[in-house]
Amino acid sequence: MITSTPVKPHDRPVNPSASQTVTDVDGNVYHTVRIGRQVWMVENLRTTRLNDFTAIPLVTYNQEWTKLTTPGYCWYNNKPGTYKNEYGALYNYYAVSTGKLAPQGWHVPTEKDWEILIDSLGGESVAGGKLKERGTLHWQIPNTVVNDSSGFSGLPGGCRFPSGKSFLLERQGYWWTAWVNENNNFAVARSMVSYNTSIHKFYESKSYGLSVRCIKD
Repeated sequence: MITSTPVKPHDRPVNPSASQTVTDVDGNVYHTVRIGRQVWMVENLRTTRLNDFTAIPLVTYNQEWTKLTTPGYCWYNNKPGTYKNEYGALYNYYAVSTGKLAPQGWHVPTEKDWEILIDSLGGESVAGGKLKERGTLHWQIPNTVVNDSSGFSGLPGGCRFPSGKSFLLERQGYWWTAWVNENNNFAVARSMVSYNTSIHKFYESKSYGLSVRCIKD
């Protein structure tokens, strides 16, 4: 559901254009922002349940994470108290592929959704600078040529490797798309880094733990 009264979910500064909110089934509140014809969440998803209230397994042990072929999530370095509110959860692709990870009326963006966003911001070589949060509160220096003109305020939440290791916090942000390659063995992800203004496209193992941003239906 969307409300017209902004509710600040945590202490990270939020772009003033993010004037509406959406709430997931856990009660987490996210600001939203309109970018062109699309409406996006301004924070990474941090729900622990699908939108039908089914619990997503929290997987902390590396060996268990490596073997997963079903939905799972974690917090960076298994420290929700430190990373949950700022960076959200890291989900494997099996959680994304349920089609129920986003709140009702929202969805995990397809690769086409990302392409529309990127094209509206000038293309892959410059869109990262318009999508990343400004400054070095979260991003590692230099966080090159960033203005966050879109209001997306992307963060470097890092990832969890298929081995179970957490890595790249403050250096890179990774977000799943709801898209797989033609052989259905790799899923497509988008990434931004601290040292340039590009947004990159990757084909990743479904066992990676990556951030998720949702887009309104």
